[in-house]
Amino acid sequence: MTKLRRSEVEPHEDYGFFGPGSVVWKVWSFPTAPTVGFQRAVVVEELDPPLVAAVHQTQGIYQRPRTRYDRTLRYFAMVAFGGSREVCKAADILVKVHSKAIGHLPHGEGTYDANDPASQLWIQLTGWHSVLYAYEKYGPGKLTEQEESEYWEACALAAELQTCSPDDVPRTRDGVRAYFERMRPRLSASPIARQAMNHLLTTELVLPPTPRWARPVSKAVARAQRVATIATMPRWMREMAGIRQSRLLDVLIVPVMKVSFALAHLDARVELRLLERLSPSTVSVIAPVRLGVPPRNKEVLTPAEARARYGYAKPAEAHLEFRALQAARVFGEGGAPSDQGLVESQEILGPLA
Repeated sequence: MTKLRRSEVEPHEDYGFFGPGSVVWKVWSFPTAPTVGFQRAVVVEELDPPLVAAVHQTQGIYQRPRTRYDRTLRYFAMVAFGGSREVCKAADILVKVHSKAIGHLPHGEGTYDANDPASQLWIQLTGWHSVLYAYEKYGPGKLTEQEESEYWEACALAAELQTCSPDDVPRTRDGVRAYFERMRPRLSASPIARQAMNHLLTTELVLPPTPRWARPVSKAVARAQRVATIATMPRWMREMAGIRQSRLLDVLIVPVMKVSFALAHLDARVELRLLERLSPSTVSVIAPVRLGVPPRNKEVLTPAEARARYGYAKPAEAHLEFRALQAARVFGEGGAPSDQGLVESQEILGPLA
């Protein structure tokens, strides 16, 4: 069990890329982020054919759903709250991890590459949009106009840690809506997409074993989160994916989740204990922020400043030789890509099993 006494929490090296008082810390530290917000993001993402092909090829969400959820959530939390050095290291190793997810599209012509800028932009925007949407629907409500502008500027800043260009990130809600409208004709609820979406909506898969006496409560919580996540998805998307839920449930789940999240957020230690059940490795990332543990250096950097300081390349330009070798194995030799990136990632993103 994680130690949650303030004096025992390991501080971050610095404030990372956002820091106290930022709208990022405000939105991402609310319990809607690692629950409904994150679940919505990973479910919606599967409608993108190249992305779901990569997910299907690696089989991580099926073979190790708990550790996959844990590692992915830890990375997103690191971007929001982690120290600049460790975030740069995580972003760098993630390029090597994604280099394994390449191949031919199983449905349709063409190839896929998890490092492709278009796929990375889709992940970035579905993630940040979903976390904000969940915060507004089940949390304190809508941001002010100034806060929302800051939020999307921060999203663009965080995109510098992906292989996509921050210039492609919309800076307004209307711009984000326009992006999703442009993407809509390209989305597809293929058999593997439907399989992945329904699998990722099964919250029980990412929870630890529960004592027999507590299973009814655990099942009820998991069911409530599933209902709440589906309620955030537009009707056209649900119909495309074959996901059904009544409008009545959409309405009834709102007050239940608003009260539940508000109560959980009252006590930081309770909130962190609940997070520990969902994503143990994410607790050490968020605990310093929620418990008010200052970093060793009270500074906020930009990703460019951090890369220059610590010697990392831009993600789009990182590990090009290794990525070329991976492509040669898969497309040239018809073999399997190396797991080297996954193995190396355990040091910073957590164990694979």
